[in-house]
Amino acid sequence: MSEQFQMTRRSMLAGAAIAGAVTPLIGAVAAHAEEAVGQITHVDVASLPRVKIDLVKPPFVHAHTQKAEGGPKVVEFTLTIEEKKIVIDERGTELHAMTFNGSVPGPLMVVHQDDYVELTLINPDTNTLQHNIDFHSATGALGGGALTVVNPGDTTVLRFKATKAGVFVYHCAPPGMVPWHVTSGMNGAIMVLPREGLTDGKGKPITYDKVYYVGEQDFYVPRDANGNFKKYESAGDAYADTLEVMRTLTPTHIVFNGAVGALTGDNALKATVGEKVLIVHSQANRDTRPHLIGGHGDYVWATGKFRNPPDVDQETWFIPGGTAGAAFYTFEQPGIYAYVNHNLIEAFELGAAAHFAVTGEWNDDLMTSVRAPSGT
Repeated sequence: MSEQFQMTRRSMLAGAAIAGAVTPLIGAVAAHAEEAVGQITHVDVASLPRVKIDLVKPPFVHAHTQKAEGGPKVVEFTLTIEEKKIVIDERGTELHAMTFNGSVPGPLMVVHQDDYVELTLINPDTNTLQHNIDFHSATGALGGGALTVVNPGDTTVLRFKATKAGVFVYHCAPPGMVPWHVTSGMNGAIMVLPREGLTDGKGKPITYDKVYYVGEQDFYVPRDANGNFKKYESAGDAYADTLEVMRTLTPTHIVFNGAVGALTGDNALKATVGEKVLIVHSQANRDTRPHLIGGHGDYVWATGKFRNPPDVDQETWFIPGGTAGAAFYTFEQPGIYAYVNHNLIEAFELGAAAHFAVTGEWNDDLMTSVRAPSGT
């Protein structure tokens, strides 16, 4: 890491308002956690059954039940932080990404309401930066961020009770460095299902055949004097220039699952006519407007909270920045469906698009060509 970056980082940590606000909280929360050791809560948790989950790379989701089986459990996950160079478009544009488990976004975790999430967070000594994790689903100051600050070579374990049902963002949030880490790819989502499973808000059960996780990501890549995207030896070398681009609030790329085309072509999401698909969509930093071209949101939890009755028959839905949403759709026709951010500039010019490749029998009653295009 360059001396220039070390100085920039020290200056920011010393001077940024968020650092001043967060640092005392980190100490206070950590001290309170030490005082709590040995309380009755820990004895109760120790008696619960444990389930260890092997996470998978998005857009796929680890095996899980839609309805809870038995009482609350301690569900164990492991996230390993990986700082890595990735290519984010067909032009070979490079980004020094910060990731959970090597992917942008990080894996989707699934538990049931009132389960305990027990996360092992590993920051290998091959990394160069300090990291942590903030769960929007957690109850407690900074979402666990104060208790999980790990330097290279450190490991920590955080446990929290999943008290709210819904889909929620998680992201890295180190003091003074939050936006850089989040816009470098370090975010993901957790789904906390109601113990009885999803319903339509009127008591009717909703079950899905497949679930896909789409993580929308804004990147800010510096350009040279000729307008070409610049390349750097390390994240530290790129930091000062990247911060300048970030402060314009104008992304150079807005993509699904880490790169332009990550979910199109050979990587398209698969479904068949009649399949019921749940799409979990997160955006840790900016507002977004998902739209399925040729389909609908049969049931949509736009802000992702399952105690709220879902909206029905939606064409486009709004997910605020820092939020995960969920949409349920039963495919009725075969073909290629584009799934886009319906800010169409962001979809078609910056990369925020995916495809569903759907197989099955065509239904002329739903759509047919009455007259093929031809001259008059």
